[in-house]
Amino acid sequence: MLINQLNKFHFILGSKSPRRQYLLRELGLKFGVLTRNVDETYPLTLQREEIPLFLCKHKAEAYSDLLSDERTIIITADTIVWIDGMNLGKPANEEEAAAMLHRLSGRKHEVLSGVCLRSWQKQVSFHACSEVFFKQLRNDDINYYVSRYRPFDKAGAYGIQEWIGYIGIEKIKGSFYNVMGLPTQKLYDELLRFCGLI
Repeated sequence: MLINQLNKFHFILGSKSPRRQYLLRELGLKFGVLTRNVDETYPLTLQREEIPLFLCKHKAEAYSDLLSDERTIIITADTIVWIDGMNLGKPANEEEAAAMLHRLSGRKHEVLSGVCLRSWQKQVSFHACSEVFFKQLRNDDINYYVSRYRPFDKAGAYGIQEWIGYIGIEKIKGSFYNVMGLPTQKLYDELLRFCGLI
């Protein structure tokens, strides 16, 4: 089976995100986790998918010292929320989180993920885009979600798999799992291709 062939490689996920770790486990992949502090600033001239693609490649560079054999593969990723021509990052506090959710309320936005696969021989990066449609959110619902779930580690101040996703998201065009942080369908095919299995 292809997943068994994949698991002959040594994968390292360069992310502390519990959601990405969960999705990789559910994909059936065996992997280790190693996080390193990486400066996540990017050129302000970058737009949409250019931002997560730049950041995931930048993160992968931090693991160069681990790439000593052909079977070790680093996986890094970055996800952004894009609306009104701007990137909504991670909120610093409750006020910022509430302001982001008010901006998303009743509207469509894009969630863009960039993923980088890197070995000592090569590097491949790709991106996925999902459109997310929020209903009009009540102030009470926003305040409840922010105070209870404290989404300060999430781009756009929300997790689709959390309460606000259950009550607020009307529909999605594209990958649900991409909105969680990893486009698993695309990642699986890219891993198979990267490892020469298809």
